[in-house]
Amino acid sequence: MEKLLNIESVSLQFGGVKALTQVSFHVRKGEIFSLIGPNGAGKTSMLNCISGLYRPYEGKITFKNEDVLSLKPSQRTSLGISRAFQNIALFGQMSVLDNLMLGRHSLMKSGPFSGGLYFGKAKREEIEHRKEVEKVIEFMDLQDIRHNPVSTLPYGLQKRVEVGRALVLNPELILLDEPMAGMNTLEKEMMARIILDMREVLDITVFLIEHDLGVVMNLSDHIAVLDFGRQIGFGKPDEIQNNDEVIKAYIGEEDVS
Repeated sequence: MEKLLNIESVSLQFGGVKALTQVSFHVRKGEIFSLIGPNGAGKTSMLNCISGLYRPYEGKITFKNEDVLSLKPSQRTSLGISRAFQNIALFGQMSVLDNLMLGRHSLMKSGPFSGGLYFGKAKREEIEHRKEVEKVIEFMDLQDIRHNPVSTLPYGLQKRVEVGRALVLNPELILLDEPMAGMNTLEKEMMARIILDMREVLDITVFLIEHDLGVVMNLSDHIAVLDFGRQIGFGKPDEIQNNDEVIKAYIGEEDVS
């Protein structure tokens, strides 16, 4: 499989604090890739560098062989990168459908005037975007709650809407920051199925940050491990499980089989 995302010697610093130090790994097209590590290891900082919220002072990030460090977050989205955040950032009083429609706003070409009046080209465009959103609603199994205000939904469903909002952009690479945090066992199983279907059904490459090591080991094709901003492991799940430095720094005695 070809390399879709390549991280080369990336370093990030905030004042005197080094968040990332010489981190290098790659994500191949069509795989489920996981980035793991203890709290404060630099995982979300790396995601912010990939999506464009942070700019590393050293290193290189390429997507589809294109250097993206000079691109704004919206430009990276246009290239095919989308992201779901760890902390839910939905509009609580708006419906599931409206939140997902907002997720496609960067793809809409009609101006605010024609869009507000809802006629002609703007009307046709919104109808097409609605079709794409409905596909995601069905994929995420949100049909019965599409008109419910997000604030009335249980936490697990809100997380699915958050992931769905990243999915409506039809990305080639989706960045998922702890999509299963706070979920019960059944909700985790549902999200795991959705992640597998992203790859198998939608042909999307998945970049996953997740603390549940059982989930990570079962889902991932390759894993990178960070500890205090430094990379201490990269490889297949069985290689990570047998990496002494990873075991010492992160996994410890926990059973991840």
